[in-house]
Amino acid sequence: MDQAVSVRSPHEAPPARGTTIEVAPGIHWVRMPLPFALDHINLWLLEDEDGITLVDCGLGGQLTHDIWGEVLAAWLPQRPVRRIIVTHFHPDHIGMAARLAADHGVTVSMTLGEFLVAHAIWQQIPGFDIESMARHFASHGLNETVCDALRNFGNRYRKGAPALPQRFDRMFDNGILTIGRRQWRVICGHGHSPEHASLYCESAGVLISGDMVLPRISTNVGVHASSPDDDALAQFLDSLARLSTLPHDTLVLPSHGLPFYGLQARIAALGAHHDDRCAELLAAIDRPASAADLLPVLFSRPLDTFQTMFAMSEAIAHLNHVLHAGKARKVESLDGIIRFVEKRD
Repeated sequence: MDQAVSVRSPHEAPPARGTTIEVAPGIHWVRMPLPFALDHINLWLLEDEDGITLVDCGLGGQLTHDIWGEVLAAWLPQRPVRRIIVTHFHPDHIGMAARLAADHGVTVSMTLGEFLVAHAIWQQIPGFDIESMARHFASHGLNETVCDALRNFGNRYRKGAPALPQRFDRMFDNGILTIGRRQWRVICGHGHSPEHASLYCESAGVLISGDMVLPRISTNVGVHASSPDDDALAQFLDSLARLSTLPHDTLVLPSHGLPFYGLQARIAALGAHHDDRCAELLAAIDRPASAADLLPVLFSRPLDTFQTMFAMSEAIAHLNHVLHAGKARKVESLDGIIRFVEKRD
């Protein structure tokens, strides 16, 4: 099936700053800017009886706060914020949550895994701190110059999320959230983050997919210092398989890109993409190579230091995946660097 034909958006453009677009009855689209190559995030406002629920919040900072003020001016005070839902811990999703919760006197809803990892990174708990990350990448062959540059970034997470919620309402996989007269089922996914919560409303035919399924770009799937032997890619693909069982006419509301129809076609394309990446890596490890050696195989464009952080975690994820599949093995070396080689019978 041709993905270009099968994946289509009912919208040609996103909402302008400070405005919303109603993508389904009672479900409104908000867009916030991001200061990265990926320059935006989609957020969602759900009508909730005499109030509203916000899904994801944008980066922490005055600009995001100001834009939320413009958006909410059309609703307040007649329709107050009743609840804030955060799909996962990444700062473009949780960054403004604590401040908005304080502004409106509400509690943030999220999964336990996302809440705890957010605090672990914010507090730089061992295994989730910058030094652990640098050592993890160094063990996979990244040179000390780049590792030191990563160390010198400091805690960038705190810059995107200046404060975190100190308490939360816990969401569970397959749990039901009643928002207005609708029920939304929590579908937890893994691989991109520890316990990512997508939200599916059967009566509306809508999936708020967060970062699990994006229409044009592939979600980052990474292995991190706290669990270096994870098969994060298998976790991600298994999570997509769960989402692929939803109806074919589901409207997908992603965190980046445009809302779209064609969930199954997009999931198939993502599966093929990762199969191709794994095949390319296997072809490249006819002799032992580290994740750092293999970055040019997966990423043809030049990478700055910030991009290298994501690229390394993704390269390790793909190498761990072929390792767990029995298609590669690790090679011990005197220099302490982890290398992989194709496993031949």
